[in-house]
Amino acid sequence: MCPRAREHEHRPSEDGLAEALTALGDRWSLAIVASLLDAPLRFGALQERLPAISPNVLSQRLRALEGQGVLVATPYSERPPRYTYELTSSGRELAGALRLLEDWGSRRLGAAGQSPRHEECGTPLEVRWYCPSCQRPVASPSASDEDELYYA
Repeated sequence: MCPRAREHEHRPSEDGLAEALTALGDRWSLAIVASLLDAPLRFGALQERLPAISPNVLSQRLRALEGQGVLVATPYSERPPRYTYELTSSGRELAGALRLLEDWGSRRLGAAGQSPRHEECGTPLEVRWYCPSCQRPVASPSASDEDELYYA
């Protein structure tokens, strides 16, 4: 393989995890997204939900997330300028990943009882790769890049 092709092959922008970490990998971005999953919020309400974040860092993260297309800021006051923050469809797609991270963190803290459970029997739920075209679980994540997989 020529050096140019090798260089192109390892670009971070072509690696899904690298792209996700570039967009969301700082300390507060996922916490902000998690806070907005239930409903749009104003700046003050976000500060109340995330009391450890300073106002200037919250402002920076909100602007960055808006720039990434994860959320949208809708003005509700012109003087002074104030906004309501709401997740875009791209931001809402993070709900499943955030639930998995929350479950992983709970298990590390010894609070596994907080993981999502099946309502009928109480058993903790497991994540499986699922192909919506074939309507069946995929045994291993060895699908090609063209195949779109969803959590079932």
